[in-house]
Amino acid sequence: MGDLLSEAAEERLAKSGPLAVRLRPRSLDELVGQEHVLGGGSALRLAIEQDRPPSMILFGPPGTGKTTIARIVAERTGAAFEELSAVSARVEDVRAVIGRARDRLGGNGVRTILFIDEIHRFNKAQQDSVLHAVEDGLVTLIGATTENPYFEVNSALLSRCTVIELTALSEDDLAVVVERGAAHLGAPLDPALVTLVAYRAGGDARAALQILELAHETAQAEGTPISERQVLDAARKRPLLYDRKGDQHYDFASAFIKSMRGGDPDAAVYYLAAMLEAGEDPRFIARRMVILASEDVGNADPNALVVAVAAAQALEHVGLPEAQLNLAQAAIYLALAPKSNASAVAIWEARRDVREHGNVRPPAMLRSTGHRAGARARGHGEGYLYPHDDPAGFELSYLPEELQGRRYYRPTPDKEAADGGEDR
Repeated sequence: MGDLLSEAAEERLAKSGPLAVRLRPRSLDELVGQEHVLGGGSALRLAIEQDRPPSMILFGPPGTGKTTIARIVAERTGAAFEELSAVSARVEDVRAVIGRARDRLGGNGVRTILFIDEIHRFNKAQQDSVLHAVEDGLVTLIGATTENPYFEVNSALLSRCTVIELTALSEDDLAVVVERGAAHLGAPLDPALVTLVAYRAGGDARAALQILELAHETAQAEGTPISERQVLDAARKRPLLYDRKGDQHYDFASAFIKSMRGGDPDAAVYYLAAMLEAGEDPRFIARRMVILASEDVGNADPNALVVAVAAAQALEHVGLPEAQLNLAQAAIYLALAPKSNASAVAIWEARRDVREHGNVRPPAMLRSTGHRAGARARGHGEGYLYPHDDPAGFELSYLPEELQGRRYYRPTPDKEAADGGEDR
């Protein structure tokens, strides 16, 4: 009875559900985008068409076809389709699916595809509960996630699955989706409006159809054709593809740092804005700028560290949104500042020598003479020249004997200069 009711619900959704559900592709030929993994002759497409789909993790932004591909695989192969949401499913639910899969396979030879949406939300125990069924081939697992599975899915399960990365749909791909939606609604769109809907969807096919459907309903209520005003009202804000713990976090942070390092203030401000709009932790941004001030600017402009630290302190005192001004000022200053990594290279090389050779004891002239009786009798302090009394003290080498001649700090004179001379 449960299966019959589920099938009836599916049929009704296909007729009365959201436009994105009604227009869900039923075959690989109907699927728009993802040519890099599902194009003609690709390994994954051939595996699906030849009824030998592997267990896989579909990883990509929202609205790129993860659920659709899972359903197409099930329909193309004739397997039973079981769907769980990692948000609400328990270990008992997974075991029940595995039990039904075993009964089907033993009873009539029908295989089972287990689709787990948002699989990154499964904890280790939940992921382990499906591990052996995947390994034995009892179920073909298709997991969907917007998070990088290499961060969120345990390695044992990952090793038994093929990771397929899906990409945000291009505006050309989305235009095809929008035109299909408009035809289904019986509401032909001007090409400019098709382009506008595709642009506002931000790479998300589901968002494109939601915008179109809401604009259509608004137009119907007003008794007018769909207009630019109605599309913009339906879209409100372009979706942001960003995740504070996943690839977008690292990619945008990397772009931000490299833009400042490379002297591009416009790019630095753009990536700063993108991170702030997406809800990135502003303290993380401020910390990265403080680090960059010493790593990439260094003594070429010692004031860069002052500016970066001041921005971090201003953030604590003022908070967002006002502190965006302090962060932007610091990002622009750092981008435009002269660059030198000499200080960073110095500490990196010095620590490497300590790790490789140990902490070589200072020469006798530099050892303490006051903390223990008899230190001077053992030669501590002998040969030391107080530089303020004897300028020859500036000419001495203070490195341990084993490291004499080693240079860690190698400034570039035209970049790191203070008071008309090279920094020390």
